[in-house]
Amino acid sequence: MKNSGNKGFDQHYNGQIAIEHQALLIISNTLSNHPNDQLDALPTVDAIDRRVGKPKRAALDTGYFSVTNIEGLETRQIEPYIATGRHSHQDYWQTILSQQPDPPVAAATLKAQMAYKLQTDEGRAFYRLRKCTVEPIIGIIKETIGFRQFSLRGLTKAAGEWNLVCLAYNFRRLHRLMGIKCVSPTGC
Repeated sequence: MKNSGNKGFDQHYNGQIAIEHQALLIISNTLSNHPNDQLDALPTVDAIDRRVGKPKRAALDTGYFSVTNIEGLETRQIEPYIATGRHSHQDYWQTILSQQPDPPVAAATLKAQMAYKLQTDEGRAFYRLRKCTVEPIIGIIKETIGFRQFSLRGLTKAAGEWNLVCLAYNFRRLHRLMGIKCVSPTGC
């Protein structure tokens, strides 16, 4: 992106992670220079090592909503749960959850079908997991690990740095899962 301040260019990257819900470990990560998330969902899913297994479902926020992602996940036999938009902060969660829409007609758009699916009991329960898996991990990477910007330039080098950051998170998480006592005076 053009940076008018120093008449140069800033390099911006879009880091993606896929999380295993129970252990809260990063099972795949990708990095791109795409300005939004829509083109990054399928490469991130495809980056999951088959030895880890294949996810049955995927919960993605509204930035990933596209026909390509819905159809791509379904082709990979992964049930998509992708938010179709944002609710106003004025809406109370009890009001949102109490509204049970009628099932969409057979000719409904993919967006209408997805919106309905997310308002079913199963859809709400699964999508709710995203808020306690992906978002906290991004917060840990930013706040606890302190990673807020890349030190290296170029997509290949920055992708290597992103791999190291995700690996650092996983080591930290495994340390906690194994119940190893921290001996560092600054904490673990």
